[in-house]
Amino acid sequence: MNWFTKAITSTIGRKIVVAFTGLFLCLFLVVHLLGNLQLLANDGGKSFNLYAKFMTTSPIIQTISIGNFVFILLHIIQSTILTIKNRQARPVGYAIVENRSTWASRNMGFLGSFILLFLVGHLANFWWKMKFGEMPIIGIDGMQVKDLYFVVSEAFKDPLIVGLYVFSMVFIGLHLSHGFQSAFQTFGLHHVKYTPLIQFIGWVFCIVVPLGYAIIPVVMYLRAL
Repeated sequence: MNWFTKAITSTIGRKIVVAFTGLFLCLFLVVHLLGNLQLLANDGGKSFNLYAKFMTTSPIIQTISIGNFVFILLHIIQSTILTIKNRQARPVGYAIVENRSTWASRNMGFLGSFILLFLVGHLANFWWKMKFGEMPIIGIDGMQVKDLYFVVSEAFKDPLIVGLYVFSMVFIGLHLSHGFQSAFQTFGLHHVKYTPLIQFIGWVFCIVVPLGYAIIPVVMYLRAL
């Protein structure tokens, strides 16, 4: 296994791990968004609570969830190491920044750190309460389920939480605007024929997915007025 260890701890190996885990997390964002959009169903939270119960009790989903947390940790650790190594290799920044370099690409470490803080707060407020906290129990179709919809709807009555959530989606969009395209470039998918398509899909993704997440708290807040 010595060759494997050397491979994944090399600069190229770390970049591949970051790219692979990043693309997996992009897929997770889409799946998670589809589930969260059920918060907007006009059924008093029934659809969302059934979705939440399934996600927290299915053995298959729980296994995938563990893998997801592992990928998040790998993505954070390897990205941090690469950032540190890049700064050590170039302790003094360039006097002139090339026009091709975007603000997001130059500040991925900052964006990632902010997203990590948001993720910790998000998990503490919703995932942790669902798994280990106390919340109302309601009956749906003869089943007793935790009323996570109530917890979410109460949280999104606070304009500060709604504003922070929407603001965080802007940072996630910026992070994705560089990370999505960079991941494909790491895998060598950089060619004049299909690079424009990848870039287009990347821009659509980094706008549509964060926008979808941002719409949810705004709509729920307006409904509660």
